[in-house]
Amino acid sequence: MSLNSFSFPTAIRFGAGARKEVAAHLVQHGFKRPLLVTDRALAELPVLDEFKSHLGALDVAVFSGVQGNPTASQVMQGAAMFKAHAADCVIGFGGGAALDVAKVVGLAATHEGDIIEYAWDHPKARAIEGDLPYFIALPTTAGTGSEVGRSSVISEDDTHLKRVIFSPKVLARIVFADPELTFALPPHVTAATGMDALTHNIESYLSPAYHPLCDGIALEGARIAARALVRAVAEPTNLQARSDMMMASMMGAIAFQKDLGAVHSCAHALGAVCNLHHGLANALMIDTVLAWNHESEPEKFDELAQACKVPEGGRGLAAWLRALRERVGIRGTLATHGVTPQQIDKLADIAWADICHKTNPRECTRADFVRFFEGAM
Repeated sequence: MSLNSFSFPTAIRFGAGARKEVAAHLVQHGFKRPLLVTDRALAELPVLDEFKSHLGALDVAVFSGVQGNPTASQVMQGAAMFKAHAADCVIGFGGGAALDVAKVVGLAATHEGDIIEYAWDHPKARAIEGDLPYFIALPTTAGTGSEVGRSSVISEDDTHLKRVIFSPKVLARIVFADPELTFALPPHVTAATGMDALTHNIESYLSPAYHPLCDGIALEGARIAARALVRAVAEPTNLQARSDMMMASMMGAIAFQKDLGAVHSCAHALGAVCNLHHGLANALMIDTVLAWNHESEPEKFDELAQACKVPEGGRGLAAWLRALRERVGIRGTLATHGVTPQQIDKLADIAWADICHKTNPRECTRADFVRFFEGAM
């Protein structure tokens, strides 16, 4: 057996009211001038003003230029504001897009070049030198789990291709995971982000990579999400359901350091070509891909089905996921959501080039991706 290294270093304050501890934490650590990074939609909602009311005497600047899938230009604009404010730390407040930008704003502000040059697969990838500005994260959705991840997914502005900046240095120093921050999410966002969290746990568990620690987390994360998602959508202020989904989201993100699979390769392509929300894309693809994957890992499918209480067992997991997404309001097919048959070739090209399918439990070809997209139309 080869040698393997594991790490779960992120400090987490979890529970209702955790957001109220941020100011005291920053002051205790000597910080006075945070840059708060969020998205345009959140900046206009009461939830942001309510959070800012707990920041006391801190001199806060707000960068709210994140919109849609995070882009390199958004990061660079945030870095310019960081420097203009003479900020000494970063607060990430939002969903996956805002947190992905917040993770690397400090990197862009303290290092030369464009942020894309720090992506691991850039042809002339730059190294991250030294420590980055202090960064804390507050998730307002329960989906990507970006708050506990050591990577930031940033799209190129011209090609829309997603690039991954991966380093333990972009990890939050501490996460304040407050499920009350998700109360105001519309049902369709709760549904899409929740399906994203469930997909992370399922694909991580099915990955053939060796990481028993992640396997345990992924299986339990899938169980928690399966029991909580419908209730979180139907009862937006149900604290237990919201807490469960926030925990399942973080567990999925921790687990997928083990890697993901072909569902995510499809979702990344749909984001790049069709600008489809990542969680929605996963929800629309997972049953098609998993039905094809079943023969490669029938025992793992049975274990997932047991955790998620799927009556038909592993063979029924894909159909159960399709029914679940419909129960939470995600209906129709790719075509329903604006994807056209003429886009399939481009989608297949991008999915085939994506690294996630390298750890799919069943080896994929480009032709398989064509069939996945056709099957989900």
